[in-house]
Amino acid sequence: MAVIECHRLSKHYGGLRALDNINLTIESGKPIALIGPNGAGKTTLISAISGFLRPTRGHVTVLNSKPGHRRIKQRFSVLPQDAEFDPNFSVGSQLSLYAKLRSVKHPDNDVSRVLELVQLQDRAKSKPVDLSHGMKKRLLIAQALLGNPDLVLLDEPTAGIDPPNARLIRDLISSESDRTTFVVSSHNLDELEKVCDRVIHLADGKLLSQGAISDETSDLGYLTLVTDNDSSDVINAVDGVLSVTRNQLNEYIVQFDHELNPQFHIALLQKLEQNNIRYKRLINGRTLEEKLYRSNRES
Repeated sequence: MAVIECHRLSKHYGGLRALDNINLTIESGKPIALIGPNGAGKTTLISAISGFLRPTRGHVTVLNSKPGHRRIKQRFSVLPQDAEFDPNFSVGSQLSLYAKLRSVKHPDNDVSRVLELVQLQDRAKSKPVDLSHGMKKRLLIAQALLGNPDLVLLDEPTAGIDPPNARLIRDLISSESDRTTFVVSSHNLDELEKVCDRVIHLADGKLLSQGAISDETSDLGYLTLVTDNDSSDVINAVDGVLSVTRNQLNEYIVQFDHELNPQFHIALLQKLEQNNIRYKRLINGRTLEEKLYRSNRES
């Protein structure tokens, strides 16, 4: 089922085209990454989908309704990057108010539910000033989950927080994705790759690409390797290697054939050990950053 549909969506500010003729359909399912450099149009797209901005041209449909329509106010939620709680009231009282504004049945019960989801059930009486940045981020995500929405847009949900809080947020998105479709915008491609299955790539207000993050599965495989020193000759000596390239991120991108060497990963590690080469990182497949870098380089 399509949860978001954009048809010829454009937003202009004078001569600046923040969104330029976007045609996009987002189906319900696993989390989707929304990526692009600064000025790509990510926040503008989120604002248009949310009904915060009126398009210059084209239209958007969200859950088969116009953005902001009252019949989807409990089914759709958005968390802007700069969202904050009022510093003068407890987070529990604010969450209760937001639940009532969204017409959530049994708002106090739902507040308890979302606080438990973000593991902050003991902080309902706390004021935002008494909380860490990571806790505030988790509580804002709790706000977005009030009413068990079908669709949630998250703008930079892990920006500026420490790894434990970032991991908790990733785990929460993954655990809730069976019932809720998440669209996650971020500059942190490593974070997105850990939680998202699909990607939407914007640049200069245009839709560059969309599709699955994972590599196509076939007899051909990829892995990404980072070592302490030059390892090209050693890697090429492993049976089954088809190509070895080193990108600007100092990563080795290795393409290999499963049929030629079904135990390729083991053989590679053994070859590195035999040559006293230590590896810093080994990833099955290509990283999202490498795919984008390679795509831009080849275009």
